[in-house]
Amino acid sequence: MPELPTGDVNILKEKKDFDIAGDHGLMLADAECLRIIYEVLSELDLGDFVIKINHRRLLDGLFSACNVPSDKFVSACSSVDKLDKIPWEDVRRELCEDRGLSPEAADKIGSYVQLTGGLDLVERLESDEHLNNQPSAKAALQEMRLLLDYCKALGIEERISFDLSLARGLDYYTGVIYEAVLKGFTYNPSNSGAELTGSNETNLNSVKNKKSSKKDKKAKEQLEEDSVTPGESMTVGSVAGGGRYDGLVGMFDSSGTRVPCVGFSFGVERLLAIKEALSNSSDKNKCNVRPTETEVMVAGAHKGLIMQRLQCCQLLWNAKIKYCESTGIPLAVVLGESELARNTVKLRDIETREEYEVLYTDLVNKIKEVLSTKYHK
Repeated sequence: MPELPTGDVNILKEKKDFDIAGDHGLMLADAECLRIIYEVLSELDLGDFVIKINHRRLLDGLFSACNVPSDKFVSACSSVDKLDKIPWEDVRRELCEDRGLSPEAADKIGSYVQLTGGLDLVERLESDEHLNNQPSAKAALQEMRLLLDYCKALGIEERISFDLSLARGLDYYTGVIYEAVLKGFTYNPSNSGAELTGSNETNLNSVKNKKSSKKDKKAKEQLEEDSVTPGESMTVGSVAGGGRYDGLVGMFDSSGTRVPCVGFSFGVERLLAIKEALSNSSDKNKCNVRPTETEVMVAGAHKGLIMQRLQCCQLLWNAKIKYCESTGIPLAVVLGESELARNTVKLRDIETREEYEVLYTDLVNKIKEVLSTKYHK
């Protein structure tokens, strides 16, 4: 596992993006993005996760129905977005005291933004008389229904949560917004060891920064990003997020051409920290991290045999099988003089020490068979 960088904060904030541009049919590209997030987090095997979704235009209609002045929309959304970190009572107080909303408006907002669900929530909101008077909300609910239908068809509906408290980035997005959250961890940014805690109360020690000034700087950045009180533990937060931003590209085009776009980014530093924390935990089975993608090691049972080893590497290379004369890989091809005389090699399973004597001409097929049955399930 590569060590997390401990210096430049810009490196610690690194993200990896995926975007789809162009008109590909209503909600199809949006659903594909959600499927990709699902696949990546499932493959990383970091535990239980949920992908929260909401819609910018639905929130427009919702806040309008709650009599929120348009000039207070962004600030009110900023408060609502804290619901995953602080109780509704604190959010309500902030809406009234800091954002200048009336108690009646705040209570109306609270009746909506604490709701989560799936198609059942869409149906409930479609029957809401206040939202029915908001054209933007009605159109958004139709899109959310279609998106949830696509998620069901893609087999990811159990990870999708229609969450009305999701409200960040609203001056940037124009349609669906979403974020992926790991459910099994909490994070205490004031802890010098950047401690991650699993749902089973086991402490998972992540990377420890070497210089206290850098630790403090990173902790401060994290606190500012997640808006929590120093000393308090919080959920790890979103590890991926994004949405539809149909108006952004046109801002950089002199002709103002509208280009439909949807995309997301992964928070690489958080994913690496969690992955490394799991790899350092007592339960190694939860995070079996290999330092290389190499699948087969080519070795000689005797000194020499360099030419034969190179020829074997070339055979595997041509078959697109990754090889290396290193460790930490699942299979090894061992060349011996007696085996070569019989036109065979030994294929060894590094973990079980099981060996197969294989005809040289059958080596590629045997490797693919073992990898597919034991390691690529």
